[in-house]
Amino acid sequence: MAKYRTGRINEEMKKEISAIIMNGLKDPRITAMITITDVVVTSDLRYAKVYASVFGTEQQKEESFLGLKNSAGFIRREVGKRIQLRYVPELIFVMDDTIDKGMHIDELIRKANEQKGN
Repeated sequence: MAKYRTGRINEEMKKEISAIIMNGLKDPRITAMITITDVVVTSDLRYAKVYASVFGTEQQKEESFLGLKNSAGFIRREVGKRIQLRYVPELIFVMDDTIDKGMHIDELIRKANEQKGN
């Protein structure tokens, strides 16, 4: 029962954090496209790891991720307004590069298929 509830909270927080970043964040450092790939809330609901994938150049990624980390308090407050929880978890942002790795692997497969066809 508890895992089901935690899973629902994870998905709801992922949805709300994505919406807040897209619509409510006005940090000038956040220039790149940011995608929230996953949210994992601890069982006691005190902490939430927010996995974020950032697209852009390396400098844009660093600046955008720093802006995101600095906006954690604002995002947490907004999540608290939108989701009715007794305690709103502290947000810990983690850089997620799985999409970049997937694109790299896709590129390698494409090149291998092109060489195979020649």
